[in-house]
Amino acid sequence: MPLSAILPDLSPWRSTRDFRLLWIQGLVTYFGSFMAMVALPLQIKDLTDSPVAVGAMGAVELVPLIVFGLYGGALADAVDRRKVILLTEAALGVLAVVLLVNALLPDPLLWPLYVVAAGVSALAGLQRPALDSLMARIVPHDQLTAAAALNSLRWNVGAIAGPSLAGLVVAYAGHAAAYAITIVGFAVSVLLCTRLSPAPAAHDAEKPSLKGLAEGARYAWSRPVLLGTYAIDMAAMFFAFPNTIFPFLADDLDAEWALGLMYAAGAVGSLLFSLTSGWTSRIRRHGLLVVCGAAGWGLAITAAGRVANIWVVLGCLALAGAGDMASGLGRSTIWNQTIPDELRGRLAGIEVLSYSVGPQLGQVRAGAAAGWTGTRTAVWSGGLACVASVGVLAAALPRLISYDARTDPDAARRRARSQQPPRTDREPEPTAP
Repeated sequence: MPLSAILPDLSPWRSTRDFRLLWIQGLVTYFGSFMAMVALPLQIKDLTDSPVAVGAMGAVELVPLIVFGLYGGALADAVDRRKVILLTEAALGVLAVVLLVNALLPDPLLWPLYVVAAGVSALAGLQRPALDSLMARIVPHDQLTAAAALNSLRWNVGAIAGPSLAGLVVAYAGHAAAYAITIVGFAVSVLLCTRLSPAPAAHDAEKPSLKGLAEGARYAWSRPVLLGTYAIDMAAMFFAFPNTIFPFLADDLDAEWALGLMYAAGAVGSLLFSLTSGWTSRIRRHGLLVVCGAAGWGLAITAAGRVANIWVVLGCLALAGAGDMASGLGRSTIWNQTIPDELRGRLAGIEVLSYSVGPQLGQVRAGAAAGWTGTRTAVWSGGLACVASVGVLAAALPRLISYDARTDPDAARRRARSQQPPRTDREPEPTAP
């Protein structure tokens, strides 16, 4: 097999200027965000020494994510998506400033950490639908899988470098230094966002409303394939997302020095998968990829909770990351291949809930289970529950397993529309039945 068949497909990078800008902007943002992602729970742990207090981050983030994620989806269909991305990115930078100021106090306060966590969740809910729905507009239809792989590669680079460096920065320079780096990252990201092309909604697009949200929900409910991608991802993350208790797992394994590596290990596995993802452009059974990847994630998390050697744990977490990458690539491709553009923002809002609510609830579950049964038991039992739930959902939704991009009617309609000349009047296309 030639090397070009394995390496990532760079077609979206070469063909689309806005894709290149978003790719670079996202890399910068991820790097800074992961610095804060490690520093914030570590600071809560230092202030409270409680796994329940750390897990409570998921609880305070949940409601803002649900409310603003749904509203952000409707907003993305009604306004210029570039403006949404730009303004929310700037607001996230302001919240990073709050974290820095609090960390510089002689006695840092606990409650601002939860307030900022809730604010970040709300802004992420507003921003993510605009980002996700923009991708299907700027990337040619036949390059969507390649674009998803390149975006995952970008995420993984940030997820590896950010946590690994954050662990060292917090250990040797303190939480404030990590938050300062986060601020710089958001400042650079805002500058890059200003160079994106405008992405206005149709001139007759409806304002965000409950009626519009209901229309998007009805569309999703009528598509078993979409329901399957949402349900499997939420179940996998709810049962097998132990990141919030990594500080306590590191203590149990007498490997506090490896905390940053534990946060980064999943991204290493995802990165290795992304770097050899050229073959995924030829896959047509993306639903099967979703199921197999999610089951692999659960099995690897189970193994990570059962072994006591830190290096084996890191290897298991890397395997989990590869499984999650495979599942995520399948989900992203199905979403972009089948959802009509006029509903893309609202469906992206539902997607935000599917892959974000699960981890938030998973943090609460992991923290509570660790306080009740112990850290390692909370990890491996969640992995087993993940595998079981994926199996049940796959059996209950057979159309997800049988999805084929060549024969699925929604994918065929979306492909036909993408091949039509651009509309000059900006009128929306008819909604798929």
